[in-house]
Amino acid sequence: MLSEALQGKKLSKAEYKKRVPKLRASLLRAQESLREEEFPLLILVSGADGAGKGSTVNLLNEWLDPRYVRTRAFKRPNEYDQLRPPFWRFWKALPAKGTTAIFIGSWYSEPIFQFMNGHIDNDQFMAELQLINEFERSLVDNGIVLLKYWLHMSKKDQEKRLEKLVTDPDNRWRVSGEDWHQLEVYEQFTEVAELTLQSTQAYNNPWQVVDGGNKRYRDVAIGESILTTLDDCVSQHSSKTQTANPVDLAPIVSGQSLADVNLNQQLSKEVYKNELKLLQAKLGKLSRQALKENRGSVIVMEGWDAAGKGGLIRRITPGLDARSFQVIPIAAPTDVENAHHYLWRFWLHVPQGGNVTIFDRSWYGRVLVERIEEFTPESLWKKGYREINEFEQHLTDHGITVVKFWVHIDADEQLRRFKERETISHKQYKITEEDYRNRNQWKKYESAVNEMVARTSTGNAPWHLIAGNDKYFARVQALRIYCEQLEKSLNASW
Repeated sequence: MLSEALQGKKLSKAEYKKRVPKLRASLLRAQESLREEEFPLLILVSGADGAGKGSTVNLLNEWLDPRYVRTRAFKRPNEYDQLRPPFWRFWKALPAKGTTAIFIGSWYSEPIFQFMNGHIDNDQFMAELQLINEFERSLVDNGIVLLKYWLHMSKKDQEKRLEKLVTDPDNRWRVSGEDWHQLEVYEQFTEVAELTLQSTQAYNNPWQVVDGGNKRYRDVAIGESILTTLDDCVSQHSSKTQTANPVDLAPIVSGQSLADVNLNQQLSKEVYKNELKLLQAKLGKLSRQALKENRGSVIVMEGWDAAGKGGLIRRITPGLDARSFQVIPIAAPTDVENAHHYLWRFWLHVPQGGNVTIFDRSWYGRVLVERIEEFTPESLWKKGYREINEFEQHLTDHGITVVKFWVHIDADEQLRRFKERETISHKQYKITEEDYRNRNQWKKYESAVNEMVARTSTGNAPWHLIAGNDKYFARVQALRIYCEQLEKSLNASW
């Protein structure tokens, strides 16, 4: 791929001046259409040092309306970045609908650096590229227009570019020792780059390799490529001819179902108080150790309306340091959240270091309420199982303990609690007409929950089905499971 880019393609100054005004006007028109159709556009500018990445990005900001463009330059992860999974900083920077983000450096930079410097072997490098493929597939499947440009140049041109910059008093600051080192390892870098491009050349987000040795050709080629892509996207959307990618359903990984839960399990008040005290003390010890070792936790609290999720959360938090945990209540997405990939708002709350995030409802709304209420097309929520598994794999690979609870009660117990809430003044706010409406879809939700558990109860992030008819039993069961999972995680690190 790289050698094919160095074909000596050039553009005369006269031709450049002739084509650029029309191109700029067309890009502004296409950018306006992008906003109207609410496509998020993400442009990656990568490639060899000296190939003009910075100049290209500056030019794009000049040609496009900068009010709707955000440029991010990603350097090597700092200490703050390293407190969270590697993709966290990229998720944070994803563009909203109708806007454009330009990344100089991206999720490719660090794996290439690690491989080039011998910190990871070939198998580990290929595993990193597979994670990138999964990430990009999720972006494209959920509506992000992803354009990837690799600016390449010959070793001779790279050396001439560096020497020219060094002799220019106004630009010599742009050349560092690392730039000269990159020239020395040009052949190795080119081999790694070729492997990277071939391994991440997906059908729906291919690389476009551009000869960076000729500035005029490079600028026009990238500008026209962006224009063509945007025009195609708008045309397909307007004519409704876009075709959905085939759904790659996550496999069945668990035989658990709600029918397996014994809802008759109970605890006396006396036993409950003793167990609660012991488990909260144990959790306090474990959580302090986890904080010391930078091993965070994500707790997912899902369940039926009135199942007692809030009560479980209030029994877990006393065992945690208030400075190191947060509880995130999840409701219908806001306009800002809805303008991004559905996982974006959850990535924002991934805990750093040894902290804990408790989600009261979660990303599983994708395959529950969005499925039942038909808020999301079937082709998309079905892809959600795989995307969720990949998301949770990122968390656990980083050392985060993921504990997922579904609090199960039967329909009679739910109705009893609904009626009880209506008679207690400080609980009346919890009951709405929506709760009763959801009861009418109990069977649909039951089926959706069973499929959710079957496809997302993975070895690294299994589901725990909590018997919730007796609140005492449910609280102790959830606390015990969290302590066991945290202890297991800490033992693995020891």
